[in-house]
Amino acid sequence: MDMAALPAQRENDSLACDAPAHDGAGPRGQGGSGLPGSPLAPGTARALLRAAFAEWADQGLLGPEGGARLADDAMAVVSELVTNAVVHAGTDVDVAWCLEDTGAFVVEVSDQHPSRAPRDVAGGETPCDTPEYGRGLRLVATLADSWGVTYRTGTKTVWARLPPGGVPDPVGPAPEQSLAVAEDLAPQPQRPGSDRDWLGRGALSFLAEASDLLAGQLDENLVVALTGQLIVPRLADWCAVWLEDEASARAGDGGGPSRVWHAGESRVEELRRALEKEPPCPREGLRSGPEPYSWPGDALGPQGGVGAALAYRLIAGGRPLGTLVIGRCGLLRFPDEITGLVEDLSRRVALAIGAARQYARQATISAVLQRGLLPGAVAEIPGLRSALVYEPCDKGGPSGDFYDLFPAGDGRWCFAVGDVQGKGPEAAVVIGLARPWLRLLAREGYGVADVLDRLNQLLLDDATEAADAAARALVAVGGRPMATGDGPQSRFLSLLYGELTPLDGGGARCTLASAGHPLPLVLCPDGTVRTAARPQTLLGVVEDETYLSETLELRPGDSLLCVTDGVTERRSGARQFDDGDGLARALSGCAGLSAERIAERIRRLVHDFGGGLPEDDLALLVLQAE
Repeated sequence: MDMAALPAQRENDSLACDAPAHDGAGPRGQGGSGLPGSPLAPGTARALLRAAFAEWADQGLLGPEGGARLADDAMAVVSELVTNAVVHAGTDVDVAWCLEDTGAFVVEVSDQHPSRAPRDVAGGETPCDTPEYGRGLRLVATLADSWGVTYRTGTKTVWARLPPGGVPDPVGPAPEQSLAVAEDLAPQPQRPGSDRDWLGRGALSFLAEASDLLAGQLDENLVVALTGQLIVPRLADWCAVWLEDEASARAGDGGGPSRVWHAGESRVEELRRALEKEPPCPREGLRSGPEPYSWPGDALGPQGGVGAALAYRLIAGGRPLGTLVIGRCGLLRFPDEITGLVEDLSRRVALAIGAARQYARQATISAVLQRGLLPGAVAEIPGLRSALVYEPCDKGGPSGDFYDLFPAGDGRWCFAVGDVQGKGPEAAVVIGLARPWLRLLAREGYGVADVLDRLNQLLLDDATEAADAAARALVAVGGRPMATGDGPQSRFLSLLYGELTPLDGGGARCTLASAGHPLPLVLCPDGTVRTAARPQTLLGVVEDETYLSETLELRPGDSLLCVTDGVTERRSGARQFDDGDGLARALSGCAGLSAERIAERIRRLVHDFGGGLPEDDLALLVLQAE
């Protein structure tokens, strides 16, 4: 976006402001970026703008006075404009800004939904309708000396001009340090009269930064720890958090606080003991607060005889998660502004705790499910050594790759390396079908080709049953169309499956087949590499498909390498790891290595090829005849 062209456009096109944006002065500095229309956009915009102001300060473009104030105001305005665009327009946004020669700051935030006008909480919407939208354009109008909305074809732009040095405080002096820093946002407890002055300028930035910080945490203990750091000593002299689960909430058992903070660390343990005797007793029903809490004066020493304390119930998703209690010395009651700010913060704390608990539950379920989908141990085969690498890219959910190596009776061992289309629950369903059936059919004496034939039919039958069940469910709800992703998913499986029989003179006979899977490779002691199977159709695709197997002999020193496409299709730009027989060339360089060292070298080469963490699940199995 050309910032030099902005003044004339605003002066001619502005629909919401009588005054032009500025007087035509050129820019000292400028910048901007396109941002995705997601909850991360406001935080990203603030980070970019913070870096711009730091650069302007280093270049001496900001005046000796008012630079910090202007930065604070600009941060709050940009945060609100980007939030407004993301919430109400729902599209990607473009942010552009410039610092005029006059020292004024101009910002534009554009979205691609001109039919939706910017909306303001103060302009008629109720807080429950827009719980996260901040102060909206009321804040922009307060901090800007002019602002407006420009409509162009397919685009709506809200712009604002902040005067040099920012808008003067209506009451009292400016804070000594930048309000953009969380530690400096809150008033000192000794200056209760400054609360309104501080809240009029710094509270919104504080809340926005706190929201970003809490939203990124997936551990409830860390959420609680950050809560105390945000509140003490910024908003209160001390605070405590009680956490509760559903059972303790029903029983009314408050117990002791999970964490306690005090501005004076020497008072923490004494305060904890006092709070343990007085757990908060929330009223009936789900009410977030604030509620009065008895003042623990004896625990705070001679200076803590008078003070105010409040309790906030932490509620998310209609469930109580705990209670936050804050206290401030020297006051008979908290100022309303602080009370409201902490209530806003407590809601965000509750949401973060709820999200962390949900993540923990999901991670536990996924870990248990993943353990059930993979063998507890890999069988040892007489006359052969095996080595395995298994790296799911998503640590929090079931992988689409699986492996197995098990005894099948009568001196036979079977192995499998498979890859299911997709990940998560659908992949888990297919693996949950395939791995037990592979073992059952192998132990019933079926050969490699027959096992694949039957497994293919099993997957097709299961997909048909799932489709029939989905159709019946659709009829049961009145034939309404399903949302994308609600219906049954195709259950395709690529599989390399084989059977090993150790030979008396050393080595083993190997019968194997590849169904839509990367072909296995055999490494000879002299470094030559050859493929060991022919390509065939994926399982679960073609009805009555007939699969064929091939038999080869693994002589002492030969190594069989089986991989998933996380190896062969590992990307580096436009190239893949197996382009130009890259996997065969890598394996050729492993001549003379043990099975374990071959597996580790291939794993390392795959990781190094892309220059970053793999984006797909990775599994490889090496079987080496002795």
